[in-house]
Amino acid sequence: MVAPDSAWSTSPAPLRRARCASGSPSRSPRQSQRTQLPPPTVSPLGRRKVATRRAPAAPKDAAARAHTAGRRDALTALYESDFGMRTALAVLERRVAAGDMAEETLVWSRPLLEVVEANRPQIDAAIERLAPAFPLATMARIDRSLLRCGLGEVIHSRTAAPTEAIAAWTSLARTYSGEPARKLVNGVLGTALREVAATAEIDGGSNS
Repeated sequence: MVAPDSAWSTSPAPLRRARCASGSPSRSPRQSQRTQLPPPTVSPLGRRKVATRRAPAAPKDAAARAHTAGRRDALTALYESDFGMRTALAVLERRVAAGDMAEETLVWSRPLLEVVEANRPQIDAAIERLAPAFPLATMARIDRSLLRCGLGEVIHSRTAAPTEAIAAWTSLARTYSGEPARKLVNGVLGTALREVAATAEIDGGSNS
């Protein structure tokens, strides 16, 4: 595991006790703290704006959310199939039939798994070449599944912009495996994409 960045903090200055005017009742510590809060901002129209914490940005539309869920479904199905009981597509169909996966995500998860299975030899060869320090035979199953799905989409599928797909798979790697896997997936997919781009430039130059 990667050690977390060292956290630092400063101690806040002690709150000054509000001095009460002669004859006025004393305030409790909670009331004194409230007096330290800044007043809410007021818009030109006189409306009071209440400061709120922003929620994490959500996908722009339902299609983007379905695509994200489809990647996750493909990943978990491929991971389960790595134990040798069923193929990834069979795992996917069983989960859909059981109601564990939404049918609208199949438009993304099923084609991705078909691409991964059809190109498994090339994908595994690319992993061995681009990550020689992490042999497939000893790599964690979830990391193998992340790399296979990621290369399947970035190199062999192109259902999304390559940079978008890399960002999605590095995020899934962080979620399901951790920071070291995120760095591994980001490095392998980024290098593979650069190789494809360089090959395309060479082919384009030879044809001109």
